[in-house]
Amino acid sequence: MTLKISTSSTADLNKALLEERDIQYIPFIFTIDDKEYNDDLGQTIPPARFYEMIDKEGAMPTTSQINVQKYMATFTPWLKAGHDILYLELSSGISGSAQALMVAKGMLEEQFPDRKLYFHDSLCASAGLGLLTILAADMRDAGKSGAEIDAWITENKLRVQHWFYTTDLTHFRRGGRVSAASAVVGGLLNICPLLHVDAEGKLIPVEKVRGKKNVMRTTLDKMRAHAQDGTAYTGKCFISHSAREEEAKELAARIEEQFPQMKEPVQIFDIGAVIGAHTGPGTVALFFLGDTR
Repeated sequence: MTLKISTSSTADLNKALLEERDIQYIPFIFTIDDKEYNDDLGQTIPPARFYEMIDKEGAMPTTSQINVQKYMATFTPWLKAGHDILYLELSSGISGSAQALMVAKGMLEEQFPDRKLYFHDSLCASAGLGLLTILAADMRDAGKSGAEIDAWITENKLRVQHWFYTTDLTHFRRGGRVSAASAVVGGLLNICPLLHVDAEGKLIPVEKVRGKKNVMRTTLDKMRAHAQDGTAYTGKCFISHSAREEEAKELAARIEEQFPQMKEPVQIFDIGAVIGAHTGPGTVALFFLGDTR
């Protein structure tokens, strides 16, 4: 009997990494320019084009969560084949998919009472969800059982730290997340909001920082303050971004300089269409293991 590890497309990992680590994903749905797409990790609409459509053409994408029927259709063949399943979903503080997942879980447990279903509301988002998923795959590949991985996730998922900042308030204004007046003033003052994901899995504003250099420095300060063992941190670190690759690379270089004991380089990913539909271009997000949110 094998353990299938799976997550949704909102983990913002790339297809090559998921295939390399034998992790399946379920796509969310997004709509842009009146056309509906599976969030297929940028294969149909590459991230650069997606953010160009928003930034240059004024597109306002919308998203749809995964429903019970889609979970059932995905998981049923795996269970029939004799697999147990460990699945990690986008935070319930951001999406209703985790609720649909648990409805599907109850139905599947009735149909397959001999299978083990380790389903989690991750309370994580973007590459924070991705980081938790990769850590689960690490444990599987090290020989841990599904029950052991499940227990570790339950105990540690709130240790996945999320720190986001944006340098572009335009999409926030278009989507009504900030007022037009606030966006104008913020733009004039070069305000870059810093946000994090809290213990309920909700995206919460933390500070208004003036200037890109300052907000990047503040983000690094948060990692020093919250990372496990501080600057002696040895764990994984992920960055995701929406059309800000050079900023992401600069942040990664600073992290690797200031946290020299990390065993692996910082990994950088694009923010996918579903999360990106809400952030727009201009966002950089940092994820690592640390103290409990």
